[in-house]
Amino acid sequence: MPLTVTVTGASGFVGSHLCEALVEAGHSVRAMTRHPDDYTGAGEAVYGDVSQTESLRTALAGADAAYYLVHSLDREDFEAADAEAARDFSAAAAAAGVRRIVYLGGLGREDQDLSAHLRSRREVEHLLGQDGVPVTVLRAAIVVGHRGISWEITRQLVDHLPAMVVPHWATTRTQPIALRDAVAYLVGVLEPAEARGRVFEIGGPEVLTYAQMMQRASLVIKNRPLPILAVPLLTPRLSSHWLAFVTDVDTETARNLIDSMSNEVVVRDDAITAVVPRRLLGYDEAVREAMAERERALAAAAAE
Repeated sequence: MPLTVTVTGASGFVGSHLCEALVEAGHSVRAMTRHPDDYTGAGEAVYGDVSQTESLRTALAGADAAYYLVHSLDREDFEAADAEAARDFSAAAAAAGVRRIVYLGGLGREDQDLSAHLRSRREVEHLLGQDGVPVTVLRAAIVVGHRGISWEITRQLVDHLPAMVVPHWATTRTQPIALRDAVAYLVGVLEPAEARGRVFEIGGPEVLTYAQMMQRASLVIKNRPLPILAVPLLTPRLSSHWLAFVTDVDTETARNLIDSMSNEVVVRDDAITAVVPRRLLGYDEAVREAMAERERALAAAAAE
């Protein structure tokens, strides 16, 4: 059944693809953005800012469901900022009569000493539902696709360095998922009754360390091996400065992401496969798709 859906972060990495997929599925999409006049993606652009409560009321008015895809990783006070935004969104969604919120969060075991980033993701999960709107949560690790921050770190390191001495976190296991599959899961949990109010873990078919991800990406992108040596001497702070120097990711975002890389983030519950069955892309396929989209984006920019 076609629904009216508000998508926060509609111009972002995941949001832009999600809006397109929702429109293709027949839904009416309200693409929430702070710059509606510049929005060129799928759906109807509506102004909205999670830090401005009044704008949320307007953006959510008449919506059957809403996707929450925003975060503040580029801020030192991101935990407080994200908590306040989630509280305001919860209240606004309840007041607007929204029947379901879908949130893209982060993987990580509850019995781990989670990083500040992953703890914040868990807090947002709970805060989004505090006013009674059922929240469906998809917990993911790295989403591999053009413009994804974590993927861009991988791509740029591979592109810029012929060999690497990396911190110990590079040996931590993770379960990357292709952008196409993450978006399909987000669309797939929108309507089924069995997805209402549940937490699902999503990931691709392979569990890899961050070092293995870079080595595999190097073979796909550069057709060459990437020698890597992991050492225990680089602290998270030094690692973040190193990443900010080698890539175009800002230091604050790099530090918050690196803090999370000490946590193993793998799928331990495959309940999503019963609700949204699909064949998942392998990591190499996901890398090829990300690079192909990057090439298309570069070609389009050059033609303007």
